[in-house]
Amino acid sequence: MSFVERFGLWTDDQRRLALELPQRWKAEGIELVRFAFADQHGILRGKTLVVSEALNALSEGVAITTTLFAKDTSHRTVFPVFSTGGGFNMPEMQGAADAVMVADPATFKRLPWAPNSGWLLCDTYFRNGKPVPFDTRRIYREVLGRLAATGHEFLAGLEVEFHVFKILDPKLRPEHAGTPGNPGEPPSVELLSQGYQYLTEQRYDMMDPVCELIRRDVMALGLPLRSLEVEFGPSQIEFTFAAGTGLTPADDMVLLRSAVKQICRRHGYHATFMCRPKLPNIMSSGWHLHQSLRRLDDGGNAFVAGDATQDLSPVGRHYLAGLLAHAQGATALSTPTINGYKRYRPNSLAPDRVLWGRDNRGAMIRLIGGGGDPATHLENRIGEPAANPYLYFASQIIAGMDGMARKLEPPASADMPYDTSADILPRSLDEALGALRADPALCAGLGEGFVNYFCHIKAAEIARFNLEVSDWEHREYFEMF
Repeated sequence: MSFVERFGLWTDDQRRLALELPQRWKAEGIELVRFAFADQHGILRGKTLVVSEALNALSEGVAITTTLFAKDTSHRTVFPVFSTGGGFNMPEMQGAADAVMVADPATFKRLPWAPNSGWLLCDTYFRNGKPVPFDTRRIYREVLGRLAATGHEFLAGLEVEFHVFKILDPKLRPEHAGTPGNPGEPPSVELLSQGYQYLTEQRYDMMDPVCELIRRDVMALGLPLRSLEVEFGPSQIEFTFAAGTGLTPADDMVLLRSAVKQICRRHGYHATFMCRPKLPNIMSSGWHLHQSLRRLDDGGNAFVAGDATQDLSPVGRHYLAGLLAHAQGATALSTPTINGYKRYRPNSLAPDRVLWGRDNRGAMIRLIGGGGDPATHLENRIGEPAANPYLYFASQIIAGMDGMARKLEPPASADMPYDTSADILPRSLDEALGALRADPALCAGLGEGFVNYFCHIKAAEIARFNLEVSDWEHREYFEMF
């Protein structure tokens, strides 16, 4: 029996789709298949196989090292993997042992920018068939299952900002290379537009050549692109996508980020989903998550109030209240980088405190619709585009379900969000991690073991950051003292 059959890792639908893939690969001229999984940071990692080997790998999986789950954003291994239990108290993680990527056949895509190449998103398992507990796609799937038990499914629409620059110097000389814990030099870049002429057609036309490169291939992937917009800042773009349910929007986000970076790099551009690049006059990028719940019994929007004088149904009110109650802990998952906290500032189109408002872009949660509108939903403006989508989405559902279970009620709408008294969002990643650890609902929903694991990795990044001497420190103290 194959690895997949031995441990019963596919559904009937996945088995059927897997049987169809060989013929599809032949018809589409696929010669290489990339098997990839989204790591703890939401970054795609994996291996590329020639098609003859990929056929076997569909049912047997692809071996990877378990150290991939032990790395921070510098690719530094931050657990003692050669100690007993590998630093995880788990024999499967000891000694840089293998795990296995098992493809989800439903995710297959032909990569339009990579000749004769296909792509499959995978779930990860140990050799004994146990799921890797740090696989964030699995965690999100389990959260979706608990939501389904309440009679609802999660509907999410992506609104993602990012920057694209022209590469002047790729910084690929040997002296520019980095090491784990000390990343290499980033490329030197120049702007594609001066920006700060929000949504003007002239600025869009300046960006159109690179937007068209991205649009063409993103749509060829089947991602539900709705709009391309020139954002507020220089060289900044926003893409919006039609809403989807279940795993799909999160899967789309990890593929989108990887696709945009690859497409741009092949044409001499650098795309970054970093929140606030250290370049003059740059605007922060956010990731606004549009969300609602759909009833499983009749497909209706569970947020729509039966009374047109009300903003939200009882389910919608309780869900909103849950998002607010757990906002500080969930920030560690929606904004998981040190850099992302530079965005939280008053009067900046980004939130700085825990509140909601009716169609107000200064509020953390923006209510769109209401009053019986069938498209009523909530927009959480807290996230950064570097967030792991599986964890970001899971945090929202866990928080909302807790509000529903406890029938929490939200406070009044904040019409002046930067002047309203409310709890302040965490000012740093370290503060956010403390709030996550102290949040019983999020710890239970994600698993105490996963929260400890996630916080350990992020604490390692913070420790490296705190040892660096910044430009600010040098300017402030070098001449003065």
